[in-house]
Amino acid sequence: MLLADHTTLVQFLIEERRRFPEASGELNAVILDVALACKAIARAVAHGALGNAPGAQPTEAEAATTAERAALAAREIFVHTSEWGGHLAGMLSTDRAEPLRVPPTYPKGKYLLLFDAIDRPSNLEVNVTLGSLFSVLRAAQPGREAGAEDYLQPGACQICAGYAIYGPTTMLVLTVGSGVHGFTLDPGLGEFVLTHPRIRLPQDTGTLALGTPNSRSWEPAVKRYVDECMAGRSGPRGKEFDMRWVASLVAELHRILMRGGVFLYPRDSHDAGVPGRLRLLCDANPAALIIEQAGGRASTGLQRVLDIVPQALDQNVALMFGAADEIERLETYHREYNEREYDAPLFGARGLFRATG
Repeated sequence: MLLADHTTLVQFLIEERRRFPEASGELNAVILDVALACKAIARAVAHGALGNAPGAQPTEAEAATTAERAALAAREIFVHTSEWGGHLAGMLSTDRAEPLRVPPTYPKGKYLLLFDAIDRPSNLEVNVTLGSLFSVLRAAQPGREAGAEDYLQPGACQICAGYAIYGPTTMLVLTVGSGVHGFTLDPGLGEFVLTHPRIRLPQDTGTLALGTPNSRSWEPAVKRYVDECMAGRSGPRGKEFDMRWVASLVAELHRILMRGGVFLYPRDSHDAGVPGRLRLLCDANPAALIIEQAGGRASTGLQRVLDIVPQALDQNVALMFGAADEIERLETYHREYNEREYDAPLFGARGLFRATG
């Protein structure tokens, strides 16, 4: 690969910054620190060494499972590559109930970094795709250490979101508010190069990403939607749907961006007091911003994810995203059908929508 033939992540960010002459370049520095963390995690994953990466405290590592050691090591990689530059006022990791402080020896900046350093680390034990998810918010008081309340911003306030996926190739997929762009790590250059500019989510879909263990506890609206899809050509949708499930938010997000589909992690009645299973701040919000920037839609079924005003750092939500028409259909089912129990036989109910074409 000739470097002159490809736009690197650094070049892309510089060109984006030139569109805003007043920009200081500090956001670019935060993103490049995250990219470095993702490179380090990719290397550790490729060598089967993530659970032994520097940063895990011996007492924690001895007591932890492989997945727990991997999550700890990945978190420390994110922290140590990002905390020193003077661009952050604080950090929040999905596996922590409290924010991570920037050490007092480092200056404080004007951004907050929120991240899930390793999505579903148990996949490491069975050699299934792993990923990292992140987003950036503005700090309420630049130059000062951020408090917990500073992170409680709606997802629409995110100024950047992205993920890295560690598969046969390592990719960094990023939005800074001007669409979604994919960069592939060139191992020879050690650089992320732009390979998927202006990603647009396919709107015609025949794929559902959902896990079925809790299907008996799904809300009526979700049961109806899934049953109608699974009825195939003879059902109300008039076409075949496939089901896929990797049990990794990043892996499902990436596949849907590239191939289309709908991701469902709905609320269920198994625990009536839990509004969902995914963390709003570090998981659902960045995924929602990426999806919307690519032309899709993200919802809890009851409201747009990016409009939710967080009430707690560890707040959980239901999450449904993908083709905009499909998510709008799910929202309609939640509004018009979810108040009464779904008692029709499998595939037996006609839809509120009829297939066209």
